[in-house]
Amino acid sequence: MRHRVETYGAPVVAGLLALLFLIGLIAPAIKSPAPHDIPIGVVNAPSQMVSGLTASGAFDVTSYDSEDAARSAIDSRDIDGALVIGSSGPKLIVAGAAGDGVTGVITGVFTQMLAQQGQQLPVETVHPFSSGDPHGLILFFVILAILIGTLISQALVGLRKGIGLPTKVSIVALFAIVAGPAAMGMATWIAGDYGSGIWMAMALLALGSAAVGAVVAGAAAVLGRPGIALSALIVVLLDLVCSGGPIGSQLLPDAYRWLAPGMPAGQLYSAVRGALFFDNAGIATPFGVLSLWLLGGLILMVVGQLVSRRSPAREGTVSGEGAVLGADR
Repeated sequence: MRHRVETYGAPVVAGLLALLFLIGLIAPAIKSPAPHDIPIGVVNAPSQMVSGLTASGAFDVTSYDSEDAARSAIDSRDIDGALVIGSSGPKLIVAGAAGDGVTGVITGVFTQMLAQQGQQLPVETVHPFSSGDPHGLILFFVILAILIGTLISQALVGLRKGIGLPTKVSIVALFAIVAGPAAMGMATWIAGDYGSGIWMAMALLALGSAAVGAVVAGAAAVLGRPGIALSALIVVLLDLVCSGGPIGSQLLPDAYRWLAPGMPAGQLYSAVRGALFFDNAGIATPFGVLSLWLLGGLILMVVGQLVSRRSPAREGTVSGEGAVLGADR
């Protein structure tokens, strides 16, 4: 009976728990999406308008003295869009590669606001996605592929016994070095030219793979198969939900937005967009977050190696003591 329960029950229960966990994460995230603290700029906007935008909670508003200053802030990714009110009328500038969710909210709110005043709002898009991937969907699925491919690769290593720490670290590094160019190369083949930033994007994808791979390998080294399952739940399922997918985390509930800055998927997606469409602007924070994940994973791998060394030694000591006691008897 016990053998049957382990054979049939364990995989079924584990799969159902993962299924329910994923649905439980996704449902609250997409049930009532609402914008939060989207960074925008305004130039020559009335104080009443600025106060209203700030009070709504949907935007984090910064005032600029000139259109050039607002454009510079968009270039450096300090803001995702700017409303410029000039002598010829209002104009909205949005960064297309900030994501459809963000730009859609900015455009919709300002268009409706000025329409109520009887004004039309021309919209200028800067830093757009590539023409072959106009919504950034291919790039996001590149991130998804990196996460899942890395998980599978390191899970297979974690299920094998007798592999030393140097070999595990080498496998993590080797897969990352291969996965980054392979993923970006496939994306380029599908969508077309992404521009000169593709080399930095490859390097960032390799870093993301190494970070996730080290965590999976470390969790497997410390906890075994449960560690692989736990890392899958965190660095794949929870990570992807907190990222908000292609629309971004700004439209998610508070708990997800609180977790998002520290999770690898959203940071990696942001870094790749920064490399490809913003001339490397805004990649420092994602680089730091991914590096911390990599460091944490390497620490777990070392801890797992130490635990595995102590366990056989302890078993040998116990066996030796048993043999001595048996001889005395």
